[in-house]
Amino acid sequence: MQLISGFIDTYLRLNAQETEIFQSEIAQFEPTQQEVVMQIVTSWMEEGIQQGELKVIQRQLTRRIGDITPELQERVRGLSLTQLEDLAEALLDFSTEADLVTWLQQQQSDYISPCDRSF
Repeated sequence: MQLISGFIDTYLRLNAQETEIFQSEIAQFEPTQQEVVMQIVTSWMEEGIQQGELKVIQRQLTRRIGDITPELQERVRGLSLTQLEDLAEALLDFSTEADLVTWLQQQQSDYISPCDRSF
C-alpha cells in the first residue's frame, strides 16, 4: 500500500479538472466499491498530512534547538499524527534538545499499550 501510495504521490498529481473527473468516475462505482476507494484515498491523504506535518516539525526543531541526533529524528518520525500536532505546539517552548527528549519520554509514558492495561 505504501509503495502504491508513494508512486501516486510522486507521479500522479491531479489538477482541478483531473480531480473532478476522478470524483465523477468514483461516483459511477457501486456504493461498496466507492467505500473501498475512498478508504484508500483517505489513508493516502492522512499519510500525506502526516508527512507534511513531520517535515514542518523537523524544520522547526532544527531552527529552535539545532540539529538533533538520528535517534531522536527516528523517534519523532514514529509519532502519530495527533502526537505530531501536539509536538508542533510544544516545541515552541523548547530551548534545548533535552526539552525534546523530556517531551518524547512523557509521550511514551502517557501511552499505555492495550496489552499493558489491567482490568
